[in-house]
Amino acid sequence: MKRGFASDNNSGVHPLILQAIEKANVGHAVGYGGDQITGQAVARFRAEFGDDTDVYFVFNGTGANVLGLSTVTRPFNSIICAETAHIQVDECGAPEKLTGCKLLPVPVVGGKITPEGIAQYLHGFDFEHHAQPGVISISQVTEMGTLYTVEEIRAIADLAHRHGMFLHMDGARLANAAVALDLPFRAFTRDAGVDVLSFGGTKNGLMLGEAVLFFNPELSKNAKYIRKQSMQLYSKMRFVSCQFLAYFEDGLWKKNAEHANRMAKLLETEVRRVAGIQLTQPVQANGVFAIVPPAVIPKLQEEYFFYMWDESKSEVRWMTSFDTTEEDIHGFVALLKKLMAAN
Repeated sequence: MKRGFASDNNSGVHPLILQAIEKANVGHAVGYGGDQITGQAVARFRAEFGDDTDVYFVFNGTGANVLGLSTVTRPFNSIICAETAHIQVDECGAPEKLTGCKLLPVPVVGGKITPEGIAQYLHGFDFEHHAQPGVISISQVTEMGTLYTVEEIRAIADLAHRHGMFLHMDGARLANAAVALDLPFRAFTRDAGVDVLSFGGTKNGLMLGEAVLFFNPELSKNAKYIRKQSMQLYSKMRFVSCQFLAYFEDGLWKKNAEHANRMAKLLETEVRRVAGIQLTQPVQANGVFAIVPPAVIPKLQEEYFFYMWDESKSEVRWMTSFDTTEEDIHGFVALLKKLMAAN
């Protein structure tokens, strides 16, 4: 398959992550997370987020979101999220099926939900005929490639907490957000009021596995049982957790995300020089959204695979990764220019 811009999930595994897996593949180790490597990885997360952070490793992002949301809700709750949220659009109903909760999608502004938009769903408390609002969920980076500021996250967290609710963050591209904001992870998660975090790594160089972080141990007392019931407890846990040790060592996560973001800015710069292409979102992380003439898209996809985002508007999404090269971008834009000229 030729390299393209469909998803940062399509990229390979960083060589240092593969080395970490190979290094962990020596001898026997206690299963289900009782091994030394997993203990070290938990300690590394606690050094980053706080000593009382509770850490649970899972297979994938959907599993992380489901575990985090299931642990802090009951089936009679509702979960408020963006209309574009991954849990709403791209997880095949798994959060609703496995939590039993109703998802309430909120219209987005620049990919983000606002306290004003959320407020319309904050009613029916203590009314037995109404799903009880339990969690607000936001994505950082958003599905539109935009970023919440610390102040925006804090405002949503304060709103949730005033109503006895929790704030969940889907951090599938958390590293891209951290380098774009130039902040440590904790500054725009725990310290901004986030209660539960899905910490992603697969989109930034890992082979598999994510982590669910709870910043209040009282919230996570049943998480280990829910993880098992959700089929997210890996027996050979060391092969997930060892990746995170390599990910944090020498700032590998940061180098990977900085590169992906830089490639997106280069793609933005080059695409702006192509007449007839309209960018639809600010490029703040590693995603570029654009309107491209319908006749051009399939011809472009023959050489560089990418996804349609909104077919009704002929809007596409181009994602860059830790292994995207400048040559990839220049070749892509050269073909785009050629096709646009012939269109």
